[in-house]
Amino acid sequence: MPADIRKFQKEVWAYYRAHGRHDLPWRKTRDPYKILVSEVMLQQTQVPRVLEKYKEFLDAFPTVQECARAPLAHILKIWNGLGYNRRGKYLHDAAKKIVKIGNIKKALMEPLPGVGPYTRAAVRTFAYNEPHTMIETNIRTAFIHHFFPSRNANGRRQDGNTSVHDRDLITLIETAAADQDPREWHWALMDYGSYLKKQFPNPSRKSAGYTKQSKFEGSLRQVRGAILRELHKGPQKEMLLLARLNLATPKSDFGKRALAGLEKDGMIEKVKGKWRIS
Repeated sequence: MPADIRKFQKEVWAYYRAHGRHDLPWRKTRDPYKILVSEVMLQQTQVPRVLEKYKEFLDAFPTVQECARAPLAHILKIWNGLGYNRRGKYLHDAAKKIVKIGNIKKALMEPLPGVGPYTRAAVRTFAYNEPHTMIETNIRTAFIHHFFPSRNANGRRQDGNTSVHDRDLITLIETAAADQDPREWHWALMDYGSYLKKQFPNPSRKSAGYTKQSKFEGSLRQVRGAILRELHKGPQKEMLLLARLNLATPKSDFGKRALAGLEKDGMIEKVKGKWRIS
């Protein structure tokens, strides 16, 4: 194994032993359903925000069967506050498909709503300790910081070459993971990458896949969340609903766009002239 890989491994393990987030609740379980819940919640959401909702969600839906049986409105009500509410619907849809197939391990071999390549690999790694190649923002950060130090904050080298692509990282990731405990190694990588992001100015920007998250305040995402919170109170006519949210103005189509998007995502429906959660 190359010396630079061995050095990288030592640094990752040293940080993890001293400062790893060993008490995260989803690291204390091997239940694939509970790990799936955590991974879906952690998509685009910081750990501190997930911690409280994770417990609340599992208290309400402790098994995949109970998640599948629950009304979507109940799922979204518990999910409220995490943002990106369609993730809650995807998790609900995935639970229904898992129950139909019979178990999560078998279901992970098929397409599941809201479960992309990373989430699929993460559940298999953390629940079953299987070796899988995983790439997410903290893992990217750890490898780019150590193996591509010549790239500047915009991801370019002095010779003008472009940002680091995931394909540039695959061999490094696979080599570094060889002979490591899959579960513990990936926890260590994520914790180390999270630490580096706090120490250096956004190293993820060196990645070709980097996209800056849009502002939440005043966004369509904010309006969608506000509409769902109102509809948790019960079905409402469109004009009254938009008026309550100060969205019934001729200069703004945010309200109607948000309603159309939520309907398209299967999260709300109009019945007898009133909007309600599907």
